[in-house]
Amino acid sequence: MAQHTARTTCNRDCPDACSIVASLDDGVVTKLDGDPEHPVTKGFLCFRTSRFLELMASSTRVAQPMVRRQGRLEPATWEAALSLIAKRLTAVRDESGPEAIFHYRSGGSLGILKHMSDLFFDQFGPCTTKSGDVCSGAGETAQLKDFGTSDSNDLFDLLNSKHIVLWGKNPKVSNVHLVPVLLDAKKGGAQVVSIDPLHHKSSSLADCSMQLRPGGDYELAMGVARVLFDNDQVDPGARDYCDNFDAYRALVHEHEVEEWARRADVPGAELRQLAGRFADGPTAILVGWGMQRRQFGGAIVRALDALCAISGNLFRSGGGVSFYFARRKAFRPFSSAVKQPRTIREPLLGEDMLAAKNPAIRFLWVTAGNPVSMLPDSKAVVKAVEQTEFVVVADCLMTDTARRADVVLPVPTLLEDSDVLGSYGHHWIAESQPVVAAPVGVRHEVRIYQDLAKRVGLNEYPQTSIDQLKRMALSPAAGQGAGLDSLRRSGAARSPLATPLLFADGRVQTNNGRVQLIDQAPGDVQVSAPPEAAGGSEPLWLFSNSTEKSQGSQWVGKGLGSRVWIKTHPDALPGSAPGAIVRVRSASGEIEAELLHDPLQRLDVAIMPKGGHFDRGHSANTLIAARATDIGLGAAYLDCLVRIGPL
Repeated sequence: MAQHTARTTCNRDCPDACSIVASLDDGVVTKLDGDPEHPVTKGFLCFRTSRFLELMASSTRVAQPMVRRQGRLEPATWEAALSLIAKRLTAVRDESGPEAIFHYRSGGSLGILKHMSDLFFDQFGPCTTKSGDVCSGAGETAQLKDFGTSDSNDLFDLLNSKHIVLWGKNPKVSNVHLVPVLLDAKKGGAQVVSIDPLHHKSSSLADCSMQLRPGGDYELAMGVARVLFDNDQVDPGARDYCDNFDAYRALVHEHEVEEWARRADVPGAELRQLAGRFADGPTAILVGWGMQRRQFGGAIVRALDALCAISGNLFRSGGGVSFYFARRKAFRPFSSAVKQPRTIREPLLGEDMLAAKNPAIRFLWVTAGNPVSMLPDSKAVVKAVEQTEFVVVADCLMTDTARRADVVLPVPTLLEDSDVLGSYGHHWIAESQPVVAAPVGVRHEVRIYQDLAKRVGLNEYPQTSIDQLKRMALSPAAGQGAGLDSLRRSGAARSPLATPLLFADGRVQTNNGRVQLIDQAPGDVQVSAPPEAAGGSEPLWLFSNSTEKSQGSQWVGKGLGSRVWIKTHPDALPGSAPGAIVRVRSASGEIEAELLHDPLQRLDVAIMPKGGHFDRGHSANTLIAARATDIGLGAAYLDCLVRIGPL
C-alpha cells in the first residue's frame, strides 16, 4: 500500500474543530497535520491533536466490549454485551418506569450524530436526562437574555477592530487558531488588551494587561461603564435600542469610578484607559469561558454585554461581544420527545442522583463525557455512579467513569469516526471521515443504538445508513448549498445560516428587538473556607484551567505524571521550594500536588490543570464543591478556596 494522505475533522470539545490531514504508510497513520486549505486551521494543529496518536495507542484504549463479571471488567462479545443491556433496560423500565433510566450525554464530542442517543432514549422513555451545561450554561443563557441569541460576528471581522479585549480568554492554550487572526489584526493596527486574574501564555499577545481580582469582572465592567456615563461617551442611541436603561444606569452609579476600581483591584488609571478604548471603537470583546464559571457568572457576562451595547460597539463591524458561535443552526436536531423528561442538574449531578426518588436512578448510560473526573464534587459523583444498579459507558478510552461501569462499549476515536460537526469558535461546518479503520471490536455509536432499538422493540428508530443520517443532519444547511456533497468537495464550508455581522440592522433577536440590559446586581458569593493547617498558606482562589498537554481527563503521552502540579506566586507559601510535594486542602477535599512557582501570578491565586484522573489523585474536582451558577445551570468551578501546606 502506497503512502497517501486523508482528511478528517477533529471532533473533540474545542472551539477550533480543526481540519486534519493524516499521513498514512501502508494503512498506518504516521503523522497528523493541520489542513493548509482550511481558512481557520491554516496548516497547524494544537499540541493535543498533533500528538493524538500517542493517546490512541495508549493502554487506556478500549478496543472490545467489556462486561463486569464477579467484580471485574472482562472482554465480551457484542452479542453478549448488547443482550445484557437490552435485558436490563427493559426490566428497569417495566419495574420502575423510564425515569429510573438516566441518559447522560455531555459535550465531549462535537459530532452531531452523537445526538442519536437522545432520540433512542426519547423513544424508549422519555428517560431522565441532564439539565444545564457545566461548560457554557451561564454565558449562553446570559446572551440569550440580552440579545435573544448566543452567536458571534464572523471570526475574521476582528480584522476590522481597533481594539480587541481578551476578557478572561487564553487563546494560546484553549483556542489556538484564534491567535493568527489576532496577529493579523495587530498588523492592521488593532491593539489587544488582556483582562485576567492570571498571567498566562496569551499575555504576550497583549499591548496592555490587567490582572484584576478573581471574580472582579463585574466590578471592572461597571466601572468602565461609569467612566463612559461620566464623560458623556455613552452611545446617544443606546436608550432607543436598550430596555432597562435607567435601571442599568442606576446600577452603574452605585459607586464612583475609584470605588469600582478598588473592588476590581485594578488601578483607577488603567480602568479609565480601558474605558477610552471602548469609546474609541470599534472595540470587540472576546469573552472567555472561565469567568462564567462562578456563582454569578451569568451576571458577569451580562455586564460585558451591556458594556458593549451602551458603548456603541454592538452593531458595528469590528465590534460585538463574542462568547459563542451558534454551530447548531446548520443542523437538524435528532429528538422526538413529546413529554418533558425528568432532569438531573449537571453541575449537581452527584447530589441529584443520590437524592432521586420515585423512582430512584437504577440505570445510567454515559456517552461523550466522563462525569467522575469532569464534574464538581467528584466524590459525590463517584458515590452516585457506584450506587447505581447498572452503568453503561460508551467511550474509546477507559476513563474514571468507565472503570466503574458494568458494561463498557468501545466507540471510534476521532481518526476512526464518521460524523458531521460545527464549531463554537467559528462558523465553518465539516465532515469527519475515518482515515483509518477502527479495531474489529469497535462500533460506531449509531450502530449501537440501531441494534439496541431492534432488541427492545423501537420500530420507529431510524435504521438507515450513517451516510444518510449525515445528510438528514445537514438538511438545514444543504438547502442553502452546504450539504454533504459540497463538504466532501471543499473539505469545509462556512455555514450559510450564519450571518457575517450580527444585528446589522440595529436590532437584536429578543422578542421586541431591543437589548435587555442587566438591571440587578449580583448577590454575595458563598464560599466555604478551607481548613487551617500549621505552616499552610492563606486561602487562595483555585483556578483549574486547560493546559496544552491535556483536554480535561485526556492527557497526551508523558503529560500525566505521578502527581498533579499546583502553581502559585513564590510568596504565597513562604519558605516553600519549587518541586516540593504539598497538600492542597479545600472545604470539600484534599489532594497531593507538586508545587511550582510563578512570580508573575497574583498572591491570591493557585492554578491546577483542569479535569485530571480521580483514581490517580489528579482530579482538581475533588477539591471543588458542587454549586450552580446564577442562571443557565452552569458549574461554579472557580468559586473554590484552598490552602497549601506541607504533607
